[in-house]
Amino acid sequence: MESKACSYSLAVKTSHVLPPDTNSHGTLFGGKLMAHIDDVGAIAAGRHARKPVVTASTDSVDFLAPVKEGDTICVEAFVTWTHNTSMEVFVKAVTEDLLTGDRKVCTTAFMTFVAVDDDGRPTPIPSVYPVTSQQENLHESAPVRAERRKERRKHSKEVASTFGTDFPWNQGV
Repeated sequence: MESKACSYSLAVKTSHVLPPDTNSHGTLFGGKLMAHIDDVGAIAAGRHARKPVVTASTDSVDFLAPVKEGDTICVEAFVTWTHNTSMEVFVKAVTEDLLTGDRKVCTTAFMTFVAVDDDGRPTPIPSVYPVTSQQENLHESAPVRAERRKERRKHSKEVASTFGTDFPWNQGV
């Protein structure tokens, strides 16, 4: 498989923030923004792999600035690093007040997607290489993030095992 540049996978989606998308504070629901992030991230991953992809993890999503009703939200994503069947995708969301032109980064996130075959099993993907200094920075720091994800996943499995599938009221709590 031939290696691809990070920018090959770039995916961008811009949307108006309308009243049904907002909470009682007049700002975009966090879950709605997370859905945009997952959607655009999956497009970038699929564009890179040219295979179906599934979301394996989302690193922390920090809401850095509110997205207000009437603003636009622009979500950009691209593949920053690859392993055998998985890829890290960087996602940035920018809010814009169309009347003033004021723009703010409202969220950044790193996601991991896995390419799958027709039977839903992980399948190999091309490697990725950076072109810009920003891409280089993300590419070089990706192995550290991957190791953190591995540790976090291990901890998540331990917690899941501890709590099991029963509801608390079934356990005499």
